[in-house]
Amino acid sequence: MRLSWSSPYGARVMAEDVVRAGAHRARDRQAGLPISMAALPEEPAYALVREGKNASALVVGNRGRSGVANVLLGSVSLFVAAHADCPVIVVRASHDNQARVPVHGRVVVGVGEACAAAVRFAAQEAARRTALLYAVRAWRCPAHETIDHPLIAGEPERVYEERAAEALERALRDVPPGLETRRRTVEGPARGALLAAAHEADLLVVGARRRSGHFGLQLGRATHAVVHHSPCPVAVVPERS
Repeated sequence: MRLSWSSPYGARVMAEDVVRAGAHRARDRQAGLPISMAALPEEPAYALVREGKNASALVVGNRGRSGVANVLLGSVSLFVAAHADCPVIVVRASHDNQARVPVHGRVVVGVGEACAAAVRFAAQEAARRTALLYAVRAWRCPAHETIDHPLIAGEPERVYEERAAEALERALRDVPPGLETRRRTVEGPARGALLAAAHEADLLVVGARRRSGHFGLQLGRATHAVVHHSPCPVAVVPERS
């Protein structure tokens, strides 16, 4: 359990109190769980990304205050999700603080162009939770979005749907055979398909490409949208290009 701060005045005591309270809550929820704690005097985003280099996963919350801020992800969590070397699980502040038992029994994974690591992580989580693995692939037919374009108007929409179904099959071919899976192709933007599926999920898993030497946000539009707006926790899994 890690907490960092960037102000030297009185912040250390508060940070240590917060860390101790978090550790106490974790022990109450799962007795015997090994816990280590640290309060770090540095910028939270950079400290968490560094800690993620030796972690199986990072769990972060969002911090909305009022109005629009309540539905948007905090800057620290967004930076960590975009740059960490390990999966980052984002849990929104509106989630039940009493650690309710998952009620849907479903882990949703978005199947995009780069999704191998995300599918592996989602399969592991589904197996651990004894849950259904629900794979979603969005597709779009250019003829539905372009008026009178002679080069693409004649290609039937079923071709795009079939390609999406084939992509789902390829993505799930290494999933353990004993794991219950379901596949769905959806016409439309990926962010809309994933957010709709998230309403009946205990966890939504998406991939995020990591490009060496690139210091930008490194989150695609769909991933950016779901970490901001998903009603359930979101796991952002790095995919190395």
